[in-house]
Amino acid sequence: MEFHRVRSTKASTEVAEQILEAIRRGAFAPEARLPSEAELAQMMGVSRPTVREALSGLAAVGLIEPRVGIGNFVRPPTEPLARQALLLLESEASCLEIMEARTVLEPPLAELAARKRTEAQAERLEAIGAELGSLADPTTFDAYFSADKGFHLALVEATGNSLLSAVLVPLIHTMDERLYREFTREYYLKDAGDIGEVAGLHRSVAAAVRARHPAQARAAMRAHWMRMWRLVPSDEATG
Repeated sequence: MEFHRVRSTKASTEVAEQILEAIRRGAFAPEARLPSEAELAQMMGVSRPTVREALSGLAAVGLIEPRVGIGNFVRPPTEPLARQALLLLESEASCLEIMEARTVLEPPLAELAARKRTEAQAERLEAIGAELGSLADPTTFDAYFSADKGFHLALVEATGNSLLSAVLVPLIHTMDERLYREFTREYYLKDAGDIGEVAGLHRSVAAAVRARHPAQARAAMRAHWMRMWRLVPSDEATG
């Protein structure tokens, strides 16, 4: 089976199309393991995160089954599911673009929140941070992810800035998109250790905001996003 190099369109969609075409032609039967991310990336001339985004789209609709530490396995395909996966990839925001935007915007947001927060807002952030710690397990991923989103929305509110809210709230709501959610579940929060580490980073932000330490709040939020960028090769990461 040969793949061709990807054109400079939305790369993750074309990666998914090529994988689906290979499945349709019988190169990968149901229950077969797909080539590794690194192998697919090399064959198609794209980055591993682009492959991950494509695989996340396929997994979100049930066309592949990720198995932690083993690989991605083909499930019986149907054309409606294939169309759904491609529509999902094409219509939703790129996971990498979401990460890039939030990496740029959220550290200074945390800094401002540390300067302007009210006592009630600081208490709310600490409460959500504690909740994240109690939910740090893959079996409670949905509840954890909802609390995670609530933390970032509460941080926006703590700035008291309506213009920042107009920019950041829609961006944070991209966490509800299926593609971003699947990407995060499979690669960023894949086990209890990962989830616990990320919960701790949120608590560090909350503590700095509570203590009115703007520089520490900014650094803690940047550490949160730099951890997520570990998924991305250095040539794509935001510096």
